[in-house]
Amino acid sequence: MALPRISKTHLNLWKSTKPIDPNALLSLVLAKNLTASSNTPRPICTRTHTGPSLPSHLTGVINGFISIFTEQPFSPDNPELKNLASRLTTKVVESVLDGLKSWKIAHVFFTWAPTQSGYKHNCYTYNAMASHLSRARQNVPLRAMAMEIVNSNCSLTPGALGFFIRCLGSVELVQEANFLFDQVKVKGLCVPNSYSYNCLLEAISKSKSSSIELLEMRLQEMRDSGWEFSKYTLTPALQVYCNTGKFEKALNVFNEMYEKGWVDAHVMSILVLSFSKWGEVDKAFDLIARMEDRNLGLNEKTFHVLIHGFVRQSRVDKALQLFDKMRKSGFTVDISLYDVLIGGLIKNKELEKALSMYSEMKESGIHSDVGILTKLIPFFSDEGETIRVLEEIQEDLDEEDMCLLYTSVLNGLVDNGSIDKAHRLLQPMMENESDADIEADKLLVVKKRVHPVTTNFQIVIDGLLKFGKLEKALSLFKEMIQIGCKPNVSMYNNLIDALCNSNRLGESYKLLREMEQAGLEPTHFTHNSIFGCLCRRQDVVEALNLMKEMRVCGHEPWIRYSTLLVKQLCGHGNAVEACKFLDNMVQEGFRPDIVAYSTAINGLIKIQEVDRALQLFRDICACGYCPDVVSHNILINGLCKAKRVSEAEYHLNEMVMKGLVPSVVTYNLLINGWCKNSDVDKAMLCFSRMFGEDGEPDREPNVITYTTLIDGLCNAGRVDDALVVWNNMGKKGCAPNRIAYMALITGLCKCGRPDEALVYLRQMEDKEMKPEIFVYSAVITAFLSDRDRDT
Repeated sequence: MALPRISKTHLNLWKSTKPIDPNALLSLVLAKNLTASSNTPRPICTRTHTGPSLPSHLTGVINGFISIFTEQPFSPDNPELKNLASRLTTKVVESVLDGLKSWKIAHVFFTWAPTQSGYKHNCYTYNAMASHLSRARQNVPLRAMAMEIVNSNCSLTPGALGFFIRCLGSVELVQEANFLFDQVKVKGLCVPNSYSYNCLLEAISKSKSSSIELLEMRLQEMRDSGWEFSKYTLTPALQVYCNTGKFEKALNVFNEMYEKGWVDAHVMSILVLSFSKWGEVDKAFDLIARMEDRNLGLNEKTFHVLIHGFVRQSRVDKALQLFDKMRKSGFTVDISLYDVLIGGLIKNKELEKALSMYSEMKESGIHSDVGILTKLIPFFSDEGETIRVLEEIQEDLDEEDMCLLYTSVLNGLVDNGSIDKAHRLLQPMMENESDADIEADKLLVVKKRVHPVTTNFQIVIDGLLKFGKLEKALSLFKEMIQIGCKPNVSMYNNLIDALCNSNRLGESYKLLREMEQAGLEPTHFTHNSIFGCLCRRQDVVEALNLMKEMRVCGHEPWIRYSTLLVKQLCGHGNAVEACKFLDNMVQEGFRPDIVAYSTAINGLIKIQEVDRALQLFRDICACGYCPDVVSHNILINGLCKAKRVSEAEYHLNEMVMKGLVPSVVTYNLLINGWCKNSDVDKAMLCFSRMFGEDGEPDREPNVITYTTLIDGLCNAGRVDDALVVWNNMGKKGCAPNRIAYMALITGLCKCGRPDEALVYLRQMEDKEMKPEIFVYSAVITAFLSDRDRDT
């Protein structure tokens, strides 16, 4: 039965009754004295040889087994092994396992032992082997061993169960630990005690995917079984709540531990690390200060984790303070801490502090790390300082590190726009002479030969190309090959692309062939760079030849280039040739884009090949293309201009049937077509369809719609209807523009209503819209005609 005091005390561990103010709790922690509890490790409750020494005859047996199994190669048929096999006991096996250093040899012995007559493993031998496997992080055999314990019905003491659970937990086999725990209970192989439960809780807390539900279920079991909670119960609970970000529950547990005097350095470290993880850097630092006041120091690992965490939170100031505390605590600081701190200072643009820390690192005798130097050098504002550092450290670094450092310097110079200086820096690296102290235009004195690698050249060549220095890039490329440095695919690609952009096609092909001869396979980028150049040149024959080569390599021609070629051909009246190019693309196994086909259709319409455009439209639909609204509009426009407006309207209806929503442009084209065809009634009918008749969606007419209709009505002599449309345009919030005014004014003049035309002309002038000369001419002509009629 659970003790009433425990039930009441620990109810809040899994069900918080009220929220806790973290600031208030922190103030409480900082205001009171923390109990300086011992931070000694939890005792291991499993069998150890603390009793009398083993008898001498058993010592000989143990040493005999160790000697035989460590012999290479091991032979199970060794006669001496057969003699020793009859002396096997669990105590002997446990001692042998403890004496073997290799987990592999220990596992061979462990699996061999139960094959001997009369021998069976017990919980202590299982634990001895589990210790080996967990230290070596051999999860697969450790998982199998957990199942073996259950299947063999091996009895376990509560301490032995706890030990094995801790081995599983140390390699995050939490599911296996829980399964084993439950199975030994169900089968009656063990009656877990508080230590067993605490070990299980510890295993749960070490999992990266800690489960609050599982933790609280086990805590409830402990409560129901009457086991008292201890520091070793609540510490894993605190860890789980911290890992899962359950801030209030974590503080509940911490508060309880604090009240019971169980807070030690380990517990405080858990909370400090969690404050850091939650972004509460200042609170974490206050806790560290309070720990120091109570002689509760952080360990070396915690210092490292916190410093890295503070830098990630962009709190380099606190990371530096902690770094000082770490040194004062007597811990040795290594280069990894300098690396993260210098990196953080550089990120914060505190370059002076970063350089100061680098100097401090050198003075303390820590060897310069190329990783730190590559962070620092690109940020030197003074070129002379960069060169000085390079010259100073040449003798400290090997050639590989120096090459990495030069790479960083070259990157920095190129990024800063100093491409010529980067180019010059490569010169001493390429010199053939072996003499020391070679000067490269006074830029750098080379005390130690550093052979450039492809990456060094690529940085400079790419930089030269970026700044439009193609000739220098090509020259450097040739020099690189001459000194035996092999170009890579990326370098070839960038040079070929730059040559193609400069319309130097012959040189591009030459580089392509060199690339292939060097055993490098062209990429889709390589081929498309040249393909783009051919398309810009409108070289259809060579573009098709290259496509054949691309097909063999499995490379697709980029749509933007093939579409560009079609557009240029059509722009020069060669729409028929553009269509042949698209047909040839299909024959080569490439599928042109709908945009290219739409461009070709538009090109055919421009040369008055409307029927051919219609046929091409039908053909692509039959091939599975789904022309969009723009494609339909191109065709409708062509049909309307050819005065085949009925066919154009048929395509409008077809669009709707396909589920396409006609645009305002679609309706404008048809309205204009009907008006130009002197069928203004059908234009009005088309206009009415824009307002959602026949289930079509609404399309708000624009000023072009109204202007086209007004002009058509006026030309048909229906000026009153035109004025109605004009007024409706204003009511719909569509403001007439200069073109609309001129259409109405000239229309009124054509219909012999110059007085009204003059009113709209004055409105137009008031709105500072300047009419064309023909508008004034139309008004004057109308007034003269009106006067002639009166006389």
